[in-house]
Amino acid sequence: MINPGISYLSLKNLPADDRPREKLIDHGRASLSNAEIIGILIGSGTTEKSAVQLSRDILTTVDNNLDRLARLTIHDLMKFKGIGRAKAVSIAAALELGRRKSNSTGKKSESMTCSRDIYNRIRDRFEDLGHEEFYIVLLNRSNKIQAIERISVGGISGTAVDGKVIFKKALEQSASGIVLCHNHPSGNLSPSRADIDLTKKMVAFGRMIDMPVIDHLIITDKDYFSFEDESILK
Repeated sequence: MINPGISYLSLKNLPADDRPREKLIDHGRASLSNAEIIGILIGSGTTEKSAVQLSRDILTTVDNNLDRLARLTIHDLMKFKGIGRAKAVSIAAALELGRRKSNSTGKKSESMTCSRDIYNRIRDRFEDLGHEEFYIVLLNRSNKIQAIERISVGGISGTAVDGKVIFKKALEQSASGIVLCHNHPSGNLSPSRADIDLTKKMVAFGRMIDMPVIDHLIITDKDYFSFEDESILK
């Protein structure tokens, strides 16, 4: 039985303008608040709260910041009463889809002319990660992307990188150049000593086998650092 001291309205008992599905149909997507969109995703709330009220509570814990919401893991989302695995997965999947759409600019056939071009093409792979990952971008002779390959997944402060794996993938793709990319979840763009040492080793070996390492990007949610732009590859 619902506690009579608690104010509760299910979505079907809300006024028509407050029902998110009907609101979307009648007034368009832009009319919905973030809480209403999440309410549609999770479908139902609890005996005490509607889906929209529950969604509003979730958003409050991240100060209504969608970037912070996207950082929550499935386990984090399931800590909220009324959010089970299926609902948590729905929220995470929707945020990932939105992230991919927002970063879908640029086509594989476009030439990469500078570090910013590479950053714009790969930054979505690193957004909202709480751990380090290492990727390579393989380019052909026209500086067009042949492939983007994940090399390793690590922890908060680092990830192990095997140079043999990097050059094996590059040779398999008959690439003409490699751009190394990894993220710093801390938001610190400064390369570590280990970052610099690894880069110099990869550059030196690449020269030996005529497989140039063109750049190394350190990526955060907001910006990037280019070894080439800062003349560290020399």
